[in-house]
Amino acid sequence: MSLLEAKGIKKSFGAVDALKGVDFRVEEGEVVGLLGDNGAGKSTLIKIIAGYYHHDEGHIFFDGKEVNFNTPRDSHNAGIEVVYQDLALVGLMPVWRNFFLGREVCKKVGPLKILNKHEMRNVSRQGLRGLGIEIPSVDQAVAFLSGGQRQTVAVGRGVHFGAKLLILDEPTAAVSVRETEAILSLIERVSEKGISVVLVAHNIYHVYRVATRFVVLDHGEKVADVSKDEVTPEDLIKIIAPPLN
Repeated sequence: MSLLEAKGIKKSFGAVDALKGVDFRVEEGEVVGLLGDNGAGKSTLIKIIAGYYHHDEGHIFFDGKEVNFNTPRDSHNAGIEVVYQDLALVGLMPVWRNFFLGREVCKKVGPLKILNKHEMRNVSRQGLRGLGIEIPSVDQAVAFLSGGQRQTVAVGRGVHFGAKLLILDEPTAAVSVRETEAILSLIERVSEKGISVVLVAHNIYHVYRVATRFVVLDHGEKVADVSKDEVTPEDLIKIIAPPLN
């Protein structure tokens, strides 16, 4: 049984058909590369899965049940964590505050509830270290972290809070070569824990390194669904951008 299965997903924005009956599935612990040129429909598909958009037609099944995510909170509560390029991190807040953003731990002091800073610091520090993520200090403001470090904080947060499916939108787009390697290694470790990953990226070689299967969209249609042993990176590039005759 697939962890996620989307069947016949259609979505239009006015006269523009963004998705034209797309089927998409993700198995437990699988890393799927979702590929395609700009305008292929990748962002629309992941936003439907995440509850930002509602599909016009089709069905979505998650963890064995048909679901209708009306808001991002619905998908989040089901166990889907999406890390977009903007990361949804607050730059002026420290790492530990971002780690618990929207999930703050409080303690009672008399009639009042206050943030349990000590517990949140410890949990965020241990949660990141448990994934092999090295951050100089959880008290450091996120704004002073590198792009790769911010990505790992966002991914670590999702893993720690029980994500069954991680969707990563261009996680290596604006980071150094060394940080790219760290992010790809983190994806491999996450998958080894049994968490499924959908990796959206333009760099085919980055995706090929970690994914076990590739789904290619083109103008709202699925044009390929192939396993790693069936294709090379060059084959995928030709599917996404066929050579001109």
